[in-house]
Parts: sequence; structure tokens; C-alpha cells
Amino acid sequence: MDRGIFIDGNWQLPAGLERFDICDPASGEPVGSTLLADEATVDQAVASAEKAAPVLAGLHAGERATMLEAAADLIEARVEEMAVLLTREQGKPVADNRKEILFGATVLRYYAGEAMRIGGSLRPASAHGIKNIVSYHPVGVAAAIVPWNYPVDLYCWKVGPAIAAGCPLIVKSPPETPLAIAMLVDCLHEAGIPEGALADLPGHGPVAGAALARHPRVRVISATASIPAGQDIMRNAAGNLKKVCLELGGNAPLVVMADADLEAAARAAHRRAFSNMGQICITVNRILVAKAVHNEFADILAGLADQTQLGHGVDVGIEYGPVLNQSVIDRIEAHQRDAVDKGARLLAGGNRPAGETYDCGFFYRPTVVDNAPTDSLPMSSETYGPLAAIAAFDTDNQMIAMANSLEYGLAAYLYGSDLERLWAIADQLEFGGIGLNVNDVSELQAPFGGWKMSGIGRELGPEGLEAYLEPKLVKMRVRGI
Repeated sequence: MDRGIFIDGNWQLPAGLERFDICDPASGEPVGSTLLADEATVDQAVASAEKAAPVLAGLHAGERATMLEAAADLIEARVEEMAVLLTREQGKPVADNRKEILFGATVLRYYAGEAMRIGGSLRPASAHGIKNIVSYHPVGVAAAIVPWNYPVDLYCWKVGPAIAAGCPLIVKSPPETPLAIAMLVDCLHEAGIPEGALADLPGHGPVAGAALARHPRVRVISATASIPAGQDIMRNAAGNLKKVCLELGGNAPLVVMADADLEAAARAAHRRAFSNMGQICITVNRILVAKAVHNEFADILAGLADQTQLGHGVDVGIEYGPVLNQSVIDRIEAHQRDAVDKGARLLAGGNRPAGETYDCGFFYRPTVVDNAPTDSLPMSSETYGPLAAIAAFDTDNQMIAMANSLEYGLAAYLYGSDLERLWAIADQLEFGGIGLNVNDVSELQAPFGGWKMSGIGRELGPEGLEAYLEPKLVKMRVRGI
């Protein structure tokens, strides 16, 4: 599948653009290619979006809701084909991709409903004969930057609220995984989104992403990216003071209290550490375990890691596939080596699997290191790969200090039996989302985002609309009787 650029409601093949080849990370086989957008392409998309802006904003809420519902119907009808294609380009097993894509459709349905709830209010006045009417309006042309790890789902997190609010959206999609996205774009277009109100521009961050961030006629940009990329986006966006919504990197701690169900906690840690081979912003990087149960927990988790079956994600029964590319393996090995060099003990994994199944792909065994020093790379930096590091703690205060010690503040997880104690600890943790005896912090109707260097703004929930809306006050003098 070879794709182009989507602008003005059409797939286009502009001359002179670089083409990027996509290969199956499990087999190395070619899957397709995409054109890469440049700054001129971004200018063209912005001009088209500006023409579409009054058209989209002029639709009533029910019409925008109907388009999002129709797009969700089309996605659900094509989910199997999309899931297999996404596995071929990204590596996640088909079952995981099916779940991702269907949740994306659910997000569109949610924002179809939220479109109908964008209202206003009559505010109290400080003088007689005055009415204060507050209403909310589309901010204008919006831009989004979508990553390769959950490209369809996170695309929907951005396009859903943008269209619901009445903002045309230009998306810099990931060049590594643009093929399933092309199917998603077709669904959105067929659902009736006006020409120019959606542009899809695969490209590299320093080129297309930077052009969107600094473009003077883009009024808001939403990005899911690394911390350095988010900092670049903010610097570029400062030129016209555009609104930013950034969901950035994480290094999520999972805390295991002495009274936790160790089997359940280990299973949760295994899944959250190694699902999508750890290539998730809310993955478990560091595991903080009460000293009394430290050794027992570490043994259980290492056993689960050793039992993990890797394979091609299109094969039946496979739950864990390859990482995206060699750069991910290089980073895992560097983090693992740093931890061991500083005194950690390798408990599981730590190598590429042998065998014909794995020879041509980017496979790496789920890896567990124990007694990792707090200054080792997996305990202090985002690995973004299948590596979990364990450290023991003595007291709650020590554990809280360890958990809060980094610049990251996206997600944290606590496992234990005393819920009041967990709740009290959660109140002291500096993270945007905290799971108590649950290894996920995303919830459709609740805000998702980070504290500290892990981001600004929120996605999902009604808060997900805020970046795309501007409040307006109309202060009016009225006649008395």
C-alpha cells in the first residue's frame, strides 16, 4: 500500500516529496510507503483549512455529531482489515490493534455526544440592568501530532473533540505507521466531514511538525510526543501564542505494598510493562516493592516474563510481538547495561530470542532487572521498551519520595489491600493519573494527561474539548419594565 497526502478532501501525490518505506517489524517484509509532507504541504493544508473553518463552524452541533457517529460506524465495519494492516506496520498483535481501533471509534461516539453539550451560561452581573452571556466558540484551525505506538486511537482522541468543537484539523501522522491511518481518514471523509476540514500529512517532526507548531494561522496544536519534542513544539508555538495541549513522556512507577496480592500485582505489572513491548507512555518502567515481599514478587514477575511467548502479531494466540525498529532495541540494551553496571541483577530476558521465527524481526525478550539503583537509566529515564526495573523500599515516605523524584508525572499504580492507605498515598503522588489495584489510568469520560514535564492540558472527558474552544462574554444592557 503506497499512500500520499490527504488535503482538500482528496488523496494527492505532490511532486518532489520524499517517500518513506514501511516494513513489517516482525519479518522485515515491505508493507508499503508514504509521501512525507514538507513546509509547503503544511501551508497548503492550512490554506484549505481556513476556507473550511466557517463551513464546519456553521454546522449545528447535531450535524457534527452525525458525522462522528457515521465515521465510528465505518471504522467498526472495517476493523479487521485495519487491525491486520496496523499489525503489519507497527507490530502489535491483531487482538491489541482491534481493541485500539474499536476504542477509537468509541471516542468518536463520545465526542459526538459532547458536541451536543457545548453550551454556555448566564453569569451574575455586578449592576442592575446587565446580562452577562458566556458562550463557547471554535478556536479556529487546529493541528495535531500523532505518535506511532497507538496511531488510530490517539488520532481519534484529537479528531473527535476538534470536529465536535467545529475546528478543522491538520494532522501530522507518523511516517512509521500511516497505512491504517489512511483507512481511518477514508472513514472520516466518507462520513461527510467537509472538504478541507481534515488534512493528513505524514511527516517527520522537525519538518512537518515544526511547520505546524510555528504556523501563524494555526490557533491550537495538540501533540502526543516525547518531552524534548514537546519542548520544541512549545518554543515554535510561542510565536503566535497558540494554545498547546501536550501529552509527553512518562516513567510510571508501580508500587507493591506488603499487603498486596502478589500474584495479581505481578500479572498487572507484567501486562503493563510488556504490552506493546513497553512502547506506551503509561507503561510500567520502575517497580517499587515493599522490602518484606520484594524477593517473592521479583521471582513471580521474572517467571511471568520468562513464560512470555513472542511471535508475529498476525498469528493466532500471539499476545506479544516485536518492537518497532532497531533503535528501540539499542535503547533497551543501553538501559539494561547501565542498570547492571551499577549493581542491578538480571532476572529475566536481556537478549534477543533465537530461532527462525525471530531472525528477521525486531524481537527482544521481556526483561526484568532487580535491585536497580535509583540513578540507573531504567529507574530515571523512559526506556520505551520491554524492560522493567525493581527496587525495594522500607517506608511509605521513602517510597513516595522515590516515586515523585523524577521530572515525569503522567501515571502511577499502587497495589495493596488497605484502600484508605492507598488513597492517602495517592494524594501525595505527583501524577496526572493514578491506578489503585488497576494497571490503567485512561478512562473515556475522565481527563488524561500529565503533571510536571509529562504535559500540559488534558485529553478525553469533557476536558478534551477545552483546547478547541474559546469563551466569549457578551455583556448586554437590558431595559427594565
